[in-house]
Amino acid sequence: MSEKRGIVILGIFAADTAYKAKRLPHIAETLMGSGFTLGPGGKGSNQAIAAAKAGGKVTFISRVGNDPFGEMALAAYAAAGVKANVMKMEGVSTGAAFIFVDEVSGENAIIVAPGAAGLIGIDDVDANRAEIENAAIFMTQLEQPLEAAIHGLSMAKRAGATTIFNPAPARAIPDSIYGLCDFVVPNEVEAAELVGHPIETDEQARAAASTLLDRGARAVIITLGARGAFYHSTGQSELVPAFSVGNVIDTTGAGDAFLGAFATAISEGCAPVEAVRFGCAAAAIAVTRPGTAPAMPSRADINALLRSS
Repeated sequence: MSEKRGIVILGIFAADTAYKAKRLPHIAETLMGSGFTLGPGGKGSNQAIAAAKAGGKVTFISRVGNDPFGEMALAAYAAAGVKANVMKMEGVSTGAAFIFVDEVSGENAIIVAPGAAGLIGIDDVDANRAEIENAAIFMTQLEQPLEAAIHGLSMAKRAGATTIFNPAPARAIPDSIYGLCDFVVPNEVEAAELVGHPIETDEQARAAASTLLDRGARAVIITLGARGAFYHSTGQSELVPAFSVGNVIDTTGAGDAFLGAFATAISEGCAPVEAVRFGCAAAAIAVTRPGTAPAMPSRADINALLRSS
């Protein structure tokens, strides 16, 4: 058998419409904003672009509509060097996201309408069987239907790929999914929802990660924003501190920057904690830039930060 190579990501594309303001408006209120951007987004799509810019060989599986947002998606993949196994659908709009960005803190709140990507199913996974079975890494999330994510993880696991599962946005999932995952990577809010208790301290992060490990995951990484990321597996627990490289402008794509860079590092044979550090460096750079996919750093950017730290 030839050596497995590359990263395959199943997920959605959504055009990000991002609005900056002091706060979210109340119902029936109109609020003046201080900025607007339009660009490519969607968790899986962002992760694919982040992984490619970090140096990974990436294939992205998704669906878009035959409309301007769909063309935006394909142009973004061409620019980043992502192989786009993306079905273009007639009569269904491409996904889109409303993103509120706090103009002071850079923190965000998001509403996603997946559009065509909401129709991703088991057939999409089966149509990409050869890609998935020959991949070193398979990664997915929960913006597309759950059954497609489970089918992809199961296919990849049987074929010997390393599987990375980003349970975002958080929702009820069967415990059986954890046994398909080499790495489960929620943020602190998603992890709290999965385990039923807050994650405000390192001890709570460790307890949450242990719970997910007990459900069958091989390793758990909880991203903690400005605190860094907590890695936990049988016999190893480590908090990897965040990097600080400048003013935080927009945190929207931080988790996706982390995951894309982490997947790239794992695909190149890095030890998990070193891959977490690589991911933290990518996320630190991304939050100093506006937008999601456009904010993802290059391999040269990440390496420069690691060398200087």
